[in-house]
Amino acid sequence: MQAVIFDMDGLLIDSEPFWQQAEFDVFSSVGVEVTADLTKLTAAMTTREVTEFWYAKQPWQSTSLEEVENRVIERVKYLIETQGQALQGVHELLGSLHHAKVKIGLATNSPQDIIPSVLRRLNIAEYFTAYTSADEVQQGKPAPDVYQLTLRKLNTEAHQCIAFEDSLGGITAALAAGIKAIAVPHADEFDDEKFDLAPYKIRSLTEFNHKIGKAILTCS
Repeated sequence: MQAVIFDMDGLLIDSEPFWQQAEFDVFSSVGVEVTADLTKLTAAMTTREVTEFWYAKQPWQSTSLEEVENRVIERVKYLIETQGQALQGVHELLGSLHHAKVKIGLATNSPQDIIPSVLRRLNIAEYFTAYTSADEVQQGKPAPDVYQLTLRKLNTEAHQCIAFEDSLGGITAALAAGIKAIAVPHADEFDDEKFDLAPYKIRSLTEFNHKIGKAILTCS
């Protein structure tokens, strides 16, 4: 195991409620009726895709899509920087991988501007050799682009790397890039059969150890 790549939202930090709050705050301000059911559909989208989604549902006239998108990003950054907390096992696992001289990368659908805010808030920036946002590639997850670019930044082959993901789209992206993915579903989704796509599943990052990583990489 030469490298590990982490997803960010919902895996390193419990930021998904912040995205939901930002969606409600910003899109409501331009006249969109934001519903909880529809925010579930937007959870795995890029910020641009979310903005286009709500515009298609209820178009607004007074503000450009780009400006609305930027408002969402700034609102999420503020919430992360003032309220963000690391999820269970994050610091311990990153420290263990760093000690073992494993390269550590990050691949996320979140905008590039969000990443430094998360790394600073959680005090984990020193661990990451490389990170990639969907802003930098043609397609976000579930396409493999963010993983492929992160592999190049890490100078690592896919078969020497594992990925941690909390969503089906992320797992799909990692596998499409040739990376063995470990699913870390949210508690209410842990038993969902969709996560059977991943070769291994854990309840939190605290359950992972290097023996598991080695076993995953050597299995066919």
